[in-house]
Amino acid sequence: MPGKHRISSEQGMLFVSNIRERLTVVALTANEYGDMLQKFTTIGIVGGTIYDALLAACARKAKAEALYTWNTRHYSQLGPEVMQILKTP
Repeated sequence: MPGKHRISSEQGMLFVSNIRERLTVVALTANEYGDMLQKFTTIGIVGGTIYDALLAACARKAKAEALYTWNTRHYSQLGPEVMQILKTP
């Protein structure tokens, strides 16, 4: 994290290790990734919203009950399936 909240690399690795112990990593296949990018292009998604859309695709793939974000504006463009699980912390 930039600025005054920056942590050391050791703290960062501890944080990542803790997450990996508790959560399951979900990834898109190459075909899923390509299909999602094509879909986003078709509906006009650009910039950083593409990253959020890929996260939403992973959440949907994992059948997540909730997707937490402070940036609801980006996710609101991704359709009702995403909006149903979107939550703010």
